[in-house]
Amino acid sequence: MNLFYQPHIAEGIHHLDLEESRHCIKVLRRKVGDSLVITDGKGFFYDAIITVASEKECRFEIKKSTAAATPSFQIHIAISPTKNNERIEWFVEKAVEFGIHRISLIECDHTERAYLKSDRLRKVAVSAMKQSLKPQLPLIDEVTTLKKLLPSITAQQRFIAYVDSNNPLHLQHAAVAAQSYCVLVGPEGDFSRDELEQSVVAGFQKVSLGQSRLRTETAGLAACHILNLVNEVR
Repeated sequence: MNLFYQPHIAEGIHHLDLEESRHCIKVLRRKVGDSLVITDGKGFFYDAIITVASEKECRFEIKKSTAAATPSFQIHIAISPTKNNERIEWFVEKAVEFGIHRISLIECDHTERAYLKSDRLRKVAVSAMKQSLKPQLPLIDEVTTLKKLLPSITAQQRFIAYVDSNNPLHLQHAAVAAQSYCVLVGPEGDFSRDELEQSVVAGFQKVSLGQSRLRTETAGLAACHILNLVNEVR
């Protein structure tokens, strides 16, 4: 099944954008009368029929809308941008495939690159959402400092992935199912001691992601996967 994306479908926009239309009509060779499955990225699937098969504006008629099941948990990963853009794009793609609800990009004391094109990351997220047949597009925040982000976090369980030989508590054992979570993932040089202290004061608990030393994007994906598993294996 191919999943298409139209974020404004509930507002009466019943056509695909230029890129989606071209893919639907030119690449997939869909025609008038063919069925489509569309998501608005907000938790709904729509069954539709093509009424105008144009590469510039593929129009459709909605036959049925279905609300996806509301998840019992919410995952928010706040992660430092990597020096190489492709690595953070890889994280976004794979995290969306696993299932994630919000991604915040945080500038830390040891962050090597604080500028990112958020539009590019959103495109990566949309593609991953469609590929994995998910109805929810995660929120992707603009880059902000850790200090500014911390007061805004209201997650029920808050964790900071910090490399520490005296930190035996694994995220898998610290996380409780059916909660909202926020996990902080630092840059290659890790969080500074000051950032760790600020996070602990803000209610974050130090956790380990295992014995291996992980790259930033790998650590972010590991945290996302662990939290999904905690909620699947119950």
